[in-house]
Amino acid sequence: MKRTTFNAIGGWQPFLFCIGMYVVALFFSIFVCSSIFYALNAKTSSREVVKTATVAPAKQQLASVGH
Repeated sequence: MKRTTFNAIGGWQPFLFCIGMYVVALFFSIFVCSSIFYALNAKTSSREVVKTATVAPAKQQLASVGH
């Protein structure tokens, strides 16, 4: 039987590993840096208007457990 080997990709393994680690590190660094940026610059806009909801007085209802 003929054995199938992957000797051609063996030389590329360290290179592909470095590329993979670079992509993962880039993803996490963007996530961490954007999280820090938005945490430090979380200012409320002066244009925001806070509305309070007025609730009409409702009839008081007592909870009961029926058998």
